[in-house]
Amino acid sequence: MGFTIGGIREIRSGSRRRGRTTECTAVAEYTGLWGWDVVPGARAAGRRCSCGDKGCAAPGAHPLGLGPGVPAGATLDDVTKVWSEAPGAAVLLPVGRTFDVLDVAEQAGSRAMVRLERMGLPLGPVMATPAGRAHFFVAPGASAELPELLYRMGWDDAGLDLHCLGPGDHVTAPPSDLAGLGPVRWLRPPSLDTAADPPQARLLLGTLAYICHRSAAA
Repeated sequence: MGFTIGGIREIRSGSRRRGRTTECTAVAEYTGLWGWDVVPGARAAGRRCSCGDKGCAAPGAHPLGLGPGVPAGATLDDVTKVWSEAPGAAVLLPVGRTFDVLDVAEQAGSRAMVRLERMGLPLGPVMATPAGRAHFFVAPGASAELPELLYRMGWDDAGLDLHCLGPGDHVTAPPSDLAGLGPVRWLRPPSLDTAADPPQARLLLGTLAYICHRSAAA
């Protein structure tokens, strides 16, 4: 998968010596350590998007379209070359390749994390966005399975604030900001055990649906 944790330490010290950006170091970790693809994304300042389109429908929250991006396994030099063509670009992770994302309100997501950990159920990486959302990384295929899973669990007509992102979607990753609202942060950082092998959505969905339902009722 590229380099090891020791290699990451070397990259971090090397990046300081060579003046490479925090974004490049983070992307090198995502590609080399966690095995994720990364693409450069637009950023927003006020209501304007760095893509230059005055009518942009998603300011600061979409890929810049500069080729395929940075593939899993890429080195820091590879990352730096891509980011030099788009300095200041946001770090975006394509969804649907090594993971899908269950998207819920952050408050509900934080409560669900506590319950899931107490139950001993597996958890993958979890992010929080400045828009008040929590993103649970789950195994690919969840977006296609979600309607059937909710139906089987009896939550299909509950009007839950629970959504799934899949192929064609992207999520903004730390240390980048989202749409000018503020930085994205990890609620549960990736690890060697979970980054490349996140849990199946069905293992989390019942608890997430229950907490979302209780939160709406409250």
